[in-house]
Amino acid sequence: MTEIHGVVMDMDGVVWRGDELLPGAIALFDKLKARGLPFAAATNNSAKSPTDYVQKLAHMGIDGIREDQILTSGRVTISYLTRTYPQGTPVYVVGGDGLRHMVVRAGFDLSDAARVVVVGIDFDLTYNKLKRAVQLIRGGADFIGTNGDKTFPMADGLVPGAGSIIAAIQTGAGQAPLMMGKPNRPMFDAALELLGTSAANTLMIGDRMDTDIDGANSAGLQTALVLTGVTTRAELEVSPTQPDYVFDGLPQLLDALL
Repeated sequence: MTEIHGVVMDMDGVVWRGDELLPGAIALFDKLKARGLPFAAATNNSAKSPTDYVQKLAHMGIDGIREDQILTSGRVTISYLTRTYPQGTPVYVVGGDGLRHMVVRAGFDLSDAARVVVVGIDFDLTYNKLKRAVQLIRGGADFIGTNGDKTFPMADGLVPGAGSIIAAIQTGAGQAPLMMGKPNRPMFDAALELLGTSAANTLMIGDRMDTDIDGANSAGLQTALVLTGVTTRAELEVSPTQPDYVFDGLPQLLDALL
């Protein structure tokens, strides 16, 4: 791991699990800063804004992180919206307050009679939200998913993720969404553009084979799996694809990051 010029890291299951800071997280950020390595904290969780994540990191003792170093699937989604639709386009959001606020700040209108339906993780999901999203998509609205994570790691275990919500809407609407987050290319292309590094010299640190590692492998990044989140060693052993490196956690990764 001596030819690393930039680092992309997942957060849920890598830096923290729920509200529990994982061992080695503070040391990882300190080492990246000390070495002058550009980094991006990339997460498929669209419920929160980059500002929310900067505040959460600071609350956990990780200071000095800028908003432009936080790459969420929501941020990638907003970038796509601004490139594709004129300002003022009505958008229906199934997701958290962070995602809704980002849609509004980008110049779009939140509406129950929308041209575009954007779906992410929603911890206050109701049947009526699912119903309205399905009706709009069946009526011709575009369908965009922030990410396809089926589960979400919390301190008390895995819970349904954005992918589970998207699957329900997709089943009802009979239409698949355009996906933004990992393992899809928009997230990794955005990360490389942010860092200004080549894929071959950029390391992706993640806890999920199906999103972090498979997506980064496809995009040409080096990959390191930490076993502190979703993917277990047993699941890794039967995976058709493999990461470049495997570590029990961040302390072991730090020993290898020269």
